[in-house]
Amino acid sequence: MKSLTAAVAVLLLATSVHAQAPCPAPTRSGAIGSSQWQYDVSLADPKHQLLLIKLAIAPTSPELKVQMPVWNATYQVRDFAEHVNWLRATDATGKAVEVRKLDKTTWSAPNATSVEYEMAAVDSGPFGAELAPDHAFLNLAQVLIYPLNVPKQLVLLKVSNVPLGWHIATPLNSQSSYDFCAASYDQLVDSPIEVGTFKHIVIEQDGARFNVMVHADPDDYDAAFLKMSLSKIAAAEVDWMQDRPFDRYMFIYHFPRGPGRGGMEHAYGTAIEMSATRLNQDPVSFMSVSAHEFFHLWNVKRIRPQTLEPIDYTKENYTRALWFSEGVTSTVAEYMLVRSGLVDDRVFLHRLAQQIRELQVRPAHKSQSVEESSLDAWLEKYPYYRSDDRSISYYDKGQIVGVMLDLEMRRVSGGKKSLRDLFQYMNQKYAKQGKYFDDSEGVRAVAEAVTGAKLGDFFHRYVSGTDEIPYNDFFQTVGLSLVTRSVTSADAGFTASTNFGPAPVVMSVTPGSDAEKGQLHAGDSIISVNGEEPEANFAAQIAQMAPGGTVKLKVSSRNRTREIKLKLASKEDVEYSFAELPNVTAAQKTRGMAWMRGDSEAGGTTH
Repeated sequence: MKSLTAAVAVLLLATSVHAQAPCPAPTRSGAIGSSQWQYDVSLADPKHQLLLIKLAIAPTSPELKVQMPVWNATYQVRDFAEHVNWLRATDATGKAVEVRKLDKTTWSAPNATSVEYEMAAVDSGPFGAELAPDHAFLNLAQVLIYPLNVPKQLVLLKVSNVPLGWHIATPLNSQSSYDFCAASYDQLVDSPIEVGTFKHIVIEQDGARFNVMVHADPDDYDAAFLKMSLSKIAAAEVDWMQDRPFDRYMFIYHFPRGPGRGGMEHAYGTAIEMSATRLNQDPVSFMSVSAHEFFHLWNVKRIRPQTLEPIDYTKENYTRALWFSEGVTSTVAEYMLVRSGLVDDRVFLHRLAQQIRELQVRPAHKSQSVEESSLDAWLEKYPYYRSDDRSISYYDKGQIVGVMLDLEMRRVSGGKKSLRDLFQYMNQKYAKQGKYFDDSEGVRAVAEAVTGAKLGDFFHRYVSGTDEIPYNDFFQTVGLSLVTRSVTSADAGFTASTNFGPAPVVMSVTPGSDAEKGQLHAGDSIISVNGEEPEANFAAQIAQMAPGGTVKLKVSSRNRTREIKLKLASKEDVEYSFAELPNVTAAQKTRGMAWMRGDSEAGGTTH
């Protein structure tokens, strides 16, 4: 591909609360200021998926040290330096200086003012960095080294050798068509970049502009549906929080004809990947993940636990609060789908029942608290840790605990206070004052301040503890009962777990099963199910099939891909659903309607 020499289309972020400082005017000489770092990311080799990156800084130290992050946002150490092919450095005169590697992520370059390196960009999805013949997506923390012991001040970024016909989309402020800036390295790497021939959808509402960028085959999505659903989600959440900490926001979507890898939040945007098949077969999942990532504008990005600050790119940032920062974000996202009119009460309750089942069928819910699950997030990259006997999900139980906390706040306040009040309070007390909350204790303190009631027992039992949640004690306050019934479901003869990657990994194989006869082994990856990608909840996907039928799997095993056909056995399973209580009262119905929409009851009600 030829490089583009004319200006490319750049989408800018207007400055607002928490936004980056305006970019300075380019200097004619190109000299680097004493408080500036300047990166140049070249996209010259999409065929081989190679980035050429240059970092220039003013002379600061006789022995410059630079480091590559080992993690970013997904709470997993991934060692991004694995993709660095080579690194070299020069001094202020352009003379090469000796580079010495200090450890797997750190290099020393005495008196260097410029560092250049080649990096493979081969990780697709919102958590990665990919340069491919048809587009580029850059999660910048995965590709940009940073100097150690140098003040983290103004950072400049240039994207060069952009292939002909490609455009650039990013929430970063702009200096020119190719040049961007951020007030710090932290802000820079919290701003994804999409480059290519994407579809651009614009939503203007309530004084804000939403730029929706879609990299996908036009036949695989409905632009009108995207615009409608995102417009309603954004309006519902801004209204719910009574706050809009941005003037412009960017959604970046990838809809591949293959597995999708989920979403990643950023301060002024989000990047989401979902398979085209799932988008069209299950549009509620698209709306749910979009609502979740958009609500991260507040929860995580601004309402933030102290344990995640300052960000340490070299090792784990341990926190007990992911149940709240991630799980309760899902609680709110589900409310917002009802509030916006995108789903009805029936769909909401069905999805909630499925979440509860997912928790209750995992034996580990009796041994691992949701706080411990938060701390152990760094183990999620290991297949055994993700097995049902070993761990629960802070997303899943966190969402459920968020619902229970909301119902308890409503109960103790007579319907006058709810989760909405908690978030608005935290937004005022923490986000708008640039402060951070004290993990679970901080959430408890705010819930008590909002309701005027003691909630320590709730947090002791269901957040730091592993007590069984008495669901019907909570749901009876809204006139509902959670009911279970035994059902027969399909059994494939093996168990598997999934991570952020698309392929479930086989954990165990039942002796004597068709899976064992088909030579399926622990550690194998399931690439496809009956010709389609595995669903996020692989166990549920199998359970919905007919016992006695067959399933065709494509399996990756020891660098070999093969297909096997299994006859499905049967097993006893449990199904969860909601039913209205007999003789439900008007007060219970009123509270239930308010609850599913995230509202408080007008004037409150009696306990």
